[in-house]
Amino acid sequence: MFALQNVADRELVIGDIEPPAAPGPDEVQIRMKAVALNHIDVWSWRGMAFAKRADKQIPGAEGAGEIVAVGDNVKDLEIGQLVAIYGAITCGTCDPCLEGRDNHCTAKQVIYGFHTHGFFQELINVPARLAVVAPDGLPAESAALAGITFGTPEHMLFDNAKLKAGETVLVQAGGSGIGSAAIQLIKDVGAIAYTTVGSDEKGQKAIELGADEFINYKNERFEGRIRRLTKKRGVDVVFEHIGPDTFKGSMLSMRRGGKLVTCGSTTGVMGEINLNLLYQQQLHLLGSFGCTLGNMKSVMDKMASGSIKPVIDTVLELRDVEEGLIRLENRDVFGKIIVKM
Repeated sequence: MFALQNVADRELVIGDIEPPAAPGPDEVQIRMKAVALNHIDVWSWRGMAFAKRADKQIPGAEGAGEIVAVGDNVKDLEIGQLVAIYGAITCGTCDPCLEGRDNHCTAKQVIYGFHTHGFFQELINVPARLAVVAPDGLPAESAALAGITFGTPEHMLFDNAKLKAGETVLVQAGGSGIGSAAIQLIKDVGAIAYTTVGSDEKGQKAIELGADEFINYKNERFEGRIRRLTKKRGVDVVFEHIGPDTFKGSMLSMRRGGKLVTCGSTTGVMGEINLNLLYQQQLHLLGSFGCTLGNMKSVMDKMASGSIKPVIDTVLELRDVEEGLIRLENRDVFGKIIVKM
């Protein structure tokens, strides 16, 4: 069978590997159909993994495929079903895992495509509990976006920030995969979405998605514009995932008692916080990592109903993955790049 492998920093090859054994008693075997590119794939490609990269690492942290075999103990999944795969191997036995909150697993979080081989392979065995069935008729390209692209902002906005109708949100980088997903989720609940973008062209696309206003951060300071848009009040929620380049301005964009929720730091991991602003304005800083299995089901149901829609920039063949990684690294993308398997 075939797989895409990182054989050296910034070097990818497609080659043959040994197929997996029959799935274990509590596993399913999946034939991958679509894999979405994320910044975590860029970091792995660059050799910037949090942990030492496995030999000939297979990337891919977000994807969907068809079940082709089930283990003896698996009763609620069937051959032929399309499933989205949770992006990390978790213990399945701690209290958070038993509650479906695998992103809070206290024993084990091994991220696919980063700490262990990922989804860019023809066949893969995964724990059955981490395969979330897609609604009938949902395309694989859409299901492939449940684990990170839509699941992450769903968890950030609703489980952590407790977003409600009528509230205002600043979405950083609305042209990114999770940014474009966040805009739709915000509007779907009846809230107001402001977003930063790197060009007016991306801004117009964000408006077409439902954003109420866009701010081209290359032309003006977004925090100043937000204060004007909100009559100096500030937004209720800031959706952060950029890091040091935007964090200071994000804090200045919040109302008294506002919430900043962050899931990433693509511009670096260290930053400064104005502590006077933090306590005087009684701000809430919330960290958010990944999503829950329930988030994945929720966003796929929303996609199937048509209330949200995947924003797919490009669909690539496997041989063209490097082109997609370069575009993602250069932020030359609006929405998601999907790779067909």
